[in-house]
Amino acid sequence: MENELDEFLNTINCSDCVTILSKFPSSCIDLTLTSPPYDTLRDYKEFSFDFKKIASQLYRVTKKGGVVVWVIGDSTENGSETGSSFRQALYFKEIGFNLHDTMIYQKSGFAFPSKNRYHQIFEYMFIFSKGRPKTFNPIKDKPNKTQYTFSKKRRNKDGSMSHTNDTSRIKVSEFGMRTNIWKYTTGRGNSTKDSIAFKHPAIYPEKLCKDHIETWTNPEDVVLDPMMGSGTTLKVAKHLRRKYIGIDISEEYCQIARERLKLV
Repeated sequence: MENELDEFLNTINCSDCVTILSKFPSSCIDLTLTSPPYDTLRDYKEFSFDFKKIASQLYRVTKKGGVVVWVIGDSTENGSETGSSFRQALYFKEIGFNLHDTMIYQKSGFAFPSKNRYHQIFEYMFIFSKGRPKTFNPIKDKPNKTQYTFSKKRRNKDGSMSHTNDTSRIKVSEFGMRTNIWKYTTGRGNSTKDSIAFKHPAIYPEKLCKDHIETWTNPEDVVLDPMMGSGTTLKVAKHLRRKYIGIDISEEYCQIARERLKLV
């Protein structure tokens, strides 16, 4: 199986992603981390987006216990949000994925002020798994409000003490596991230092990629981005010693990604 995938490992493929994915063997990808087009919110060179075919191929190529991180938001049309993100999430469930978690990617600011709704500063990060995730390396960087130790001894109903001879104590660590709302400082110079990346209309932070890749994979695992845009997922995967596969239909974006990979 791995031999069948070898020709695609650590490559950028400029083509329609369904065409490339159809050439992969089944059950070969550990993590897909991608952000698809958000309705008509951005100009993607007028390329089409066949969501259902992409989703079906992702299910086929994902390993048992593998994960798909789907970073998505909705546009507002005629004064109402489209709800495309929810429809896509439900379709992933229909074809066999588990909705393992619904996470929030919170940005440091908003693109433009809203007049009749609260300012929009987040996107969804749907975590789909093929069965139970085989890898989970939780990030523990949430400061605990209090650090203290406490004894294992407990008083029983009759007044005696359990663990009478036990003098050990349990210490609460300085940091605990973070929540499923991840906050990032975004914008030029923050999402990435690579100025060339901003030739793409919608990039997500390198730190977001790092956090997901370290959470759901281990070194030498295969990370896929089938709509890679400026190549952020690939750059971070390479830096973290994961094997990567990138696909994008735009030659312009593929060239941006190639230039960024040279920086690793």
